[in-house]
Parts: sequence; structure tokens; C-alpha cells
Amino acid sequence: MAEEKDTKKKVAAKAPAAKVAKAPAAKKSSVDAPKKAPADAAKKKPAAKVKKKPSGATVKVTQIGSPIGRQDYQKATLIGLGLNKLHRTRELEDTPSVRGMIEKVKHLVKIEDAA
Repeated sequence: MAEEKDTKKKVAAKAPAAKVAKAPAAKKSSVDAPKKAPADAAKKKPAAKVKKKPSGATVKVTQIGSPIGRQDYQKATLIGLGLNKLHRTRELEDTPSVRGMIEKVKHLVKIEDAA
């Protein structure tokens, strides 16, 4: 065992170290003049998306079908809508994401537009 360790150390010592090429350092001028921002930079909109406030429109969803024997994504969608037992009703915001979830389980729910 001791001989194996010694040979490993010798092999590691003999192996040449990998050379990494360093990028040349950027030259700095003696006078650092402030850089001007492009004129159109102030006109650009921020990159972050602004969430729209809910318009107050809601939709009433009632579970009328059982998720027993259904695919897993349908069970998970019902739970995501807040439904887990038959004849339970939830009033949800009428957003595209909620409408998409309802579309996936439209055969298990009843939809009513609420004011």
C-alpha cells in the first residue's frame, strides 16, 4: 500500500501541469473619460414584464366528474383549480391560464360566468 502511494506521488510529480493561456489585460488609459450612453437607451422600455391587474372578471367552476381512473395530469389540474370533491364550487379569476386549465378538464367540470 505504501509503495502504491509513493508511485502515485511520483507520477503526479512527473506529469506536466496543464498550461492555461491567460488573456492579455486590457490597457487602461491614464485619463478615464466617462463613456456616453446611447441616445436611444433612455427611450427603451424596461426588460421586466409588468403584470396586469385583474379586471375583476371571474368564472365559477363546479366539479361534476370524478378523477378516479383519469390520467394524472387531469387529477393535478383539478387540484390546481382548487377542486377535490364532487359538487365543490370555486370562483376563480378569468385569466388565460385558468381557462387553459379548465379546457383540460372540461369533461369533469361545469363552467358558469360570474360577474
